[in-house]
Amino acid sequence: MAIDNILPAAGSTVVSRRAFFGAGGVSLASLAMSDLATAANRPTLPRSHFAPRARSVIFLFQVGGPSQLDLFDPKPELNRRDGQELPESLLKQVTFAQIQEKRPRLMGSPYRFRRHGESGAWVSELVPHMAGIVDQITIARTVRTDDTNHMFAELLMNTGWRRFGRPSLGSWVAYGLGSESHEMPAFLVLGSKPRSKSANYGSGFLPSQFQGTVLRDAGEPIVNLANPPGVTPGRQRLTIDAINRLNLRRLEATGDDEIRARIASYEMAFRMQARAPELLSLGGETRETLGLYGIDDPAKPSFARNCLLARRLVEKGVRFVQVFHGDWDHHTDIGNRLPHECRVTDQGSAALVTDLARRGLLDDTLVIWGGELGRTPVAQKPMAAGGRVGRDHQIEAFTMWMAGGGVRPGQVIGDTNDLGCLPTEDGWHVYDLQATILHALGLDHERLTYRYEGREFRLTDIHGEVKPELFSRA
Repeated sequence: MAIDNILPAAGSTVVSRRAFFGAGGVSLASLAMSDLATAANRPTLPRSHFAPRARSVIFLFQVGGPSQLDLFDPKPELNRRDGQELPESLLKQVTFAQIQEKRPRLMGSPYRFRRHGESGAWVSELVPHMAGIVDQITIARTVRTDDTNHMFAELLMNTGWRRFGRPSLGSWVAYGLGSESHEMPAFLVLGSKPRSKSANYGSGFLPSQFQGTVLRDAGEPIVNLANPPGVTPGRQRLTIDAINRLNLRRLEATGDDEIRARIASYEMAFRMQARAPELLSLGGETRETLGLYGIDDPAKPSFARNCLLARRLVEKGVRFVQVFHGDWDHHTDIGNRLPHECRVTDQGSAALVTDLARRGLLDDTLVIWGGELGRTPVAQKPMAAGGRVGRDHQIEAFTMWMAGGGVRPGQVIGDTNDLGCLPTEDGWHVYDLQATILHALGLDHERLTYRYEGREFRLTDIHGEVKPELFSRA
């Protein structure tokens, strides 16, 4: 029977769901299966391997690689040796992406650093708002990755693999824990000046219901979510029921997880039609809250607006929110471009932590700030005339910070050598960071697996070590 033949004509009385299925000749068994499918698409019960420290994650992903040497890792010796050649002993230990000089020259930071808070953490003048929350965050200075190429380093950070096709961190979390919200997906993505590929928030070989749902900052927040003119919610409900009836029949025949995911997507989209506009509107936020984030116009897209939206989303039960922002890739003109990005991101990042804390949400929300790599302590010659130097990529040691979700605040973990190019102790590999994030959510990175093409896969592949020093001792 064609779907058009079992839908009421436009303007007619909407029939009940029972009458609809009865008219279509659906058996009680099929009706029961539909109800079971609807139940299966409700938020899944947490499948934690052990007691979690956090319920949700907000990852403020800074695309391109912020310069840790100008923000969180001051090096007085580097400043004293500004303009000198990098010591020959370090040439073979430091990986350069683009610098071609045989003996590159050191470049100190022109920015003042001060100790802040009771912890006394050093923070640059470029990020005064983040400096104001140092007692609520932990700074990790020796994160390392494997690839100097942005695309591959982003993929490694977000999917645990340097090639396309693997599930993203948010997708693994959604797969492992589901969502606490009945109206919103478990994994949502926001972006301000994003340049990241969708593979960084895709579901890879996991069912597509676990991929990141993108909330756009212009036009419709979610593409194709709104009904066409003249289509009422009742008629839309009947259309979805008809489509899912056919999908359920196919699911019975094949057992294909992708069909199950398609059914879940239709159901979630229907619920989101009512809920998403409310969640994405800042009309109910107070003037004081908007001021805290530095938001002048609540309707205007910005990084700060995305930070506030991230708080609203986890408040309503979204499990994983990733905010992509860039560009931090400052090979040239770092003297102008770095301060600009700091002005754009500093207040919103700090306000998010403050706002979560005052609402009682920080204890069980893990906030992560950082990019896919860092920047070198040597000057990169400008690609164009004018003398506007920058910094190349650094992968051996760069800085990220974390807050909430059981993190022991007010500490600095790890240190780099006097020139800021190598860790003085074992650092945190990206796999260690991923394992630790999952651990905060009560997930064992070695046990969170999915069988694909005949073997079990996991986010951290065969690597990863949880870093207990990040968390409170209690």
